Amino acid sequence: MHEASPHPPQPRNPLHGVTLEAIVRALEARYGWAGLAERIPVRCFSHDPSVKSSLKFLRKTPWAREKVEGLYLFMLREERRMQQRPPA
Repeated sequence: MHEASPHPPQPRNPLHGVTLEAIVRALEARYGWAGLAERIPVRCFSHDPSVKSSLKFLRKTPWAREKVEGLYLFMLREERRMQQRPPA
């Protein structure tokens, strides 16, 4: 007998299978720590920022994690929009 997977596939969910670390690294690469702190004003982005300290904070703070995930989704939408725009 075949057991069902505890996590059903989510082909329409852009966050599915993406780690929090990958999200933080992508956002930092796109906006920099200062840009992240502007968009989401939390100490882990503005005072001695690092991926490690950010992950520690975000794993304990659901509201901040939601904001980070939301910014990541916004970034993905912007990238898609830029790719679809015809060259000028």
